[in-house]
Amino acid sequence: MIVYPNLLLTIVLAAALAAMLAVSSASAASAVVIYPAPPDEEMSPDYTVSIDGRAVPVYAAKVAPADTTRRWKAMDDKKNSADYFEKAAFCYFDMPGPVRIMVTSARPVESAVILPSSFNVKPVVNGNTVTIDLSQPRHLTLEINGDYVNSLHLFANPPEKDAPSPDDPNVIYFGPGIHEITHMEVGSGKTVYVAGGAVVRGVIGPDEKFGISSYSGLRTYTPTLVLQGSNITLRGRGIIDGSRSTTHARNLVVVDGQDIRLEGVILRDSSTWTIPVRRSDRVHISNVKLIGYRANSDGIDVCNSRDVTIEDCFIRTLDDLIVVKTFKDQGPAQRIVARRCVLWNEVAHALSIGAELRENVDDVLFEDCDVIRDKGREWVLRVYHCDAARISNVRFENIRVEESRRFMSLWIGQASWSRDAERGTIRDITFRNISLRGKPVIEFRGFDREHDIAGVLIENVTVDGRPLTAGEVRSNEFVSQVVVRP
Repeated sequence: MIVYPNLLLTIVLAAALAAMLAVSSASAASAVVIYPAPPDEEMSPDYTVSIDGRAVPVYAAKVAPADTTRRWKAMDDKKNSADYFEKAAFCYFDMPGPVRIMVTSARPVESAVILPSSFNVKPVVNGNTVTIDLSQPRHLTLEINGDYVNSLHLFANPPEKDAPSPDDPNVIYFGPGIHEITHMEVGSGKTVYVAGGAVVRGVIGPDEKFGISSYSGLRTYTPTLVLQGSNITLRGRGIIDGSRSTTHARNLVVVDGQDIRLEGVILRDSSTWTIPVRRSDRVHISNVKLIGYRANSDGIDVCNSRDVTIEDCFIRTLDDLIVVKTFKDQGPAQRIVARRCVLWNEVAHALSIGAELRENVDDVLFEDCDVIRDKGREWVLRVYHCDAARISNVRFENIRVEESRRFMSLWIGQASWSRDAERGTIRDITFRNISLRGKPVIEFRGFDREHDIAGVLIENVTVDGRPLTAGEVRSNEFVSQVVVRP
């Protein structure tokens, strides 16, 4: 591991800085907690934000472009993927009770929308200022004048509890300020704490060794953070940033162990999959915010793992958002839950199983999530199966889709991702209590009589407020036992 000198200096000062922040932000028990931005961070010129009269730093973030051709190139032109982007903005704070948020736009404001719609948060426009009254912690997106790309993401956190001490020998503490690290392995019993106001940048060190990706032909390096072992925590309110690493160079955070928890942090601009969870048991990911725009910058990939819970997260990445995969000889994926997440789909899938499925997958629940944008060329809700495993007992329940190009898909076939000679099967899939705005494009396709789809329940799925009909479900002869209710 290479740690740059400014990291050591900041750790020495972290206790004093954290104490100063605690005093200034806790003048009253009900005060909102606002964290300072490091001086070298790029701030957004598009928005000024205050909460209960106090200024909040607004950060810039690269996101996928609006133009469809450029957005596809961001995925397909992997060597030049970093060249295709526009900029959005985000800010974050902790709120112990109701707050009033004032957003001033650099442009005249003709209209304002807050997403997800299900939160029922109504903005009030007065000139160039938008007022938002928020009663509880939420991940909101503000769109001005219909401009969905250059939106403002408001990450309202619950109050942070029991922040660890920088003096604890089992704590790796990143205090306010900018830190640069290359590769850090975090072992059993350790906590990585990224304080509010901290930005941890993953960089490529001058002496780092690299390999060549068989997929892209680009250089690959070891991940920025590897949580490997048992009883490990990554938490805080700060930012982990991958913008200083070349495309496809490294994951931001790899999980590989047992009883591992991620909470509260913001992960920005990963150069490939943001959080792969590999061969792990009992993993809890909560209130994590992910923004990425480069090729294959998946959000959270649950691979060959069991008892994984993902909840209360926000994900806006170029590739798959939350996906379950199984690689050969690395064990099954079982008892996976993703709930109460806000999702923005740019190119690929929002909630999915696949494509790499070489070991069995059973008992996966996607529930109570909001898909606020879908600009992809793939599907919102999907089982995408091009290998030999058995996929069973997958439920999509209580999901609100505000926009969709391709809505639901169950698919078995051969694709560029296929590695097994045989195809697998899909059994017992449920789509329940799902609302869609837009056209219901639905496709169920089995491979042959031995590699088929059987047992699909579609219950209380509505399209623009009306019930979905059986006639709107397209399927081939290798799909059986499909029930549409009512």
